[in-house]
Amino acid sequence: MCRGFRWAATGLAVMISATATAQNYPVKPVRVILASGAGGSVDGLTRLFARKLSDTLGQPYVVENRPGGGGIPGFTFVAKSPPDGHTLLAVGLTFTSSFGLRTGVAIDPIRDFAPISLLTRSPWLLLVNPSVPAKSVKELIALAKARPGVLNFSGGGLGAGTHLLAVWFFQAADIKAAYIPYASGGTAQSTIDTVAGRADATIVTYFSAKPFLSTGRLRALGISAAQPSKLLPEVPTIASQGVPEFETYTFNGFVGVAGTPTAVLNKLSTELAVIARTREIQDRIVDDAGEPVGSTPEAFRQFIQSEVTHWRRLAKQAGIKLD
Repeated sequence: MCRGFRWAATGLAVMISATATAQNYPVKPVRVILASGAGGSVDGLTRLFARKLSDTLGQPYVVENRPGGGGIPGFTFVAKSPPDGHTLLAVGLTFTSSFGLRTGVAIDPIRDFAPISLLTRSPWLLLVNPSVPAKSVKELIALAKARPGVLNFSGGGLGAGTHLLAVWFFQAADIKAAYIPYASGGTAQSTIDTVAGRADATIVTYFSAKPFLSTGRLRALGISAAQPSKLLPEVPTIASQGVPEFETYTFNGFVGVAGTPTAVLNKLSTELAVIARTREIQDRIVDDAGEPVGSTPEAFRQFIQSEVTHWRRLAKQAGIKLD
């Protein structure tokens, strides 16, 4: 047999093997690791997608919460798992932001993971306690410039996504304000304290803010999307109020372990894209002022790369570093 024919035969065998792998996948229960605690919007969406995958692919997709350490322990567990599609990672903002903040992290969000699909995205709301004398983002910026360092924003612990969002807003709006971190209780507690007037402002999702908006205990000044939400048509975008570059979203997606067969990744991506467009998912996302996506692996890779670059640059400019 000539060498060229041997190479062709080997390539054909690899293609057949990959196709067979995708056809048979999954062959056992799949672990879906979520590097945050139970409860809340992200946990609920992850479990909904996992349940739908279980229904369509015939094996249980079991969600395991592994909170703590800025998500790094949970990310590391997945990165060191076999690359066969039977251990997946549910990711969001923390996945793209956390790596730029922590020293001595041995894993990399680009090198050690295989993107599968960007599933959903939802905008953030900039909210204030009604006692704050600002009815718009422009007025809040003017107030902050008149009283440098006096206004305070609440959010998750140092290094959390809401911390970085606040710092980004301070930089983009060219203001000086204080940040109150809630390492315990996170955005849920920070939102409650903003409602109570112990903090002036916060940046959270509509899902978190909804109970307080309807009763007037929080005032929404702006939304971080490109366009106003149909749920909040009276709330203009932050970008249209003097902070033109401030467009950003929280998101949900799935990644696998680097080296997972491409055929398996594509099979999962195709299934997840279909699930993302089901009525149940769309109704759930609308409740968070969000939208379904269901991207290809390559589109999700580009998104992750862009997000990681952005948050690393921001952390470096702001001098944010965590042990």
